[in-house]
Amino acid sequence: MIEFRNVTFSIGNHTILVNISFTVARGQTRVILGPSGSGKSTILRLLLGLWTPDSGNILVSGEDIARATPERLRDIRKMMGIVFQNGALFDSMTVGENVGYTMLEDKQGDEEVEGLVETYLKQVGLDPDLRDRMPDELSGGMQRRVAIARALAARNPEILLYDEPTTGLDPQSAQRITDLIVYLRDKMAKTSIMVTHDIADAFKVGNRITVLDRGVVVFEGTPAELERASDPFIAEFLAPFRKSVAAATRRADRGEGPVGSGAVPGFSGPSQRQPGGNP
Repeated sequence: MIEFRNVTFSIGNHTILVNISFTVARGQTRVILGPSGSGKSTILRLLLGLWTPDSGNILVSGEDIARATPERLRDIRKMMGIVFQNGALFDSMTVGENVGYTMLEDKQGDEEVEGLVETYLKQVGLDPDLRDRMPDELSGGMQRRVAIARALAARNPEILLYDEPTTGLDPQSAQRITDLIVYLRDKMAKTSIMVTHDIADAFKVGNRITVLDRGVVVFEGTPAELERASDPFIAEFLAPFRKSVAAATRRADRGEGPVGSGAVPGFSGPSQRQPGGNP
């Protein structure tokens, strides 16, 4: 579905990515993991065709977007929906107008758009009555789910791109977002790429994980393989996560609370809606 082949990209004399290669199979989630400044978000910009690689190929359904005409690139972009960091909702528009923005731009009828907005809000576990609220009336977690609904409403894309989708959220809200990402992958077969520096999120949602360090791939594999990795950079990067898991295990052994299993208890699908005011 998506393939990066030996992609190198630089800005001026500064090299951002070096020989990046990975594939994302249809219906799977690839997580791009790494510290700040490692080149993670650059991958999304390249995939959207906002930037052009210095060398290499970026294929979507077998078509190299770096060589596509502007008209064809617009068609390829219609296959993708993006959830920007911090949601990036239009603060002067209601929730409904945000979700229905692309549909209204496509000149769909108001009644049709209203029905579809309700459908997409339900899909992300939100009460359709929120459609008349303004974004600043919602919690951060709810705003992020509205952003996901907007991405889905953008022509029901085959591919979803998430740029740090849980940054700045409290743990409960972050769990609801990752539960939703897993749901969209497993129940709606969405192909996705998630950029994050959050190791727990990466383990939870990724079928495969790519770890970057200063623009170079230092690991590629499954979450289980990453957990066992002993490379010095990986060991240092995972150390805080491994320490927190070990501490949680010790607390559980003392009977002080359960250890998270990686399951998705906070989201059971579109039927579970959160009324206005909840995170």
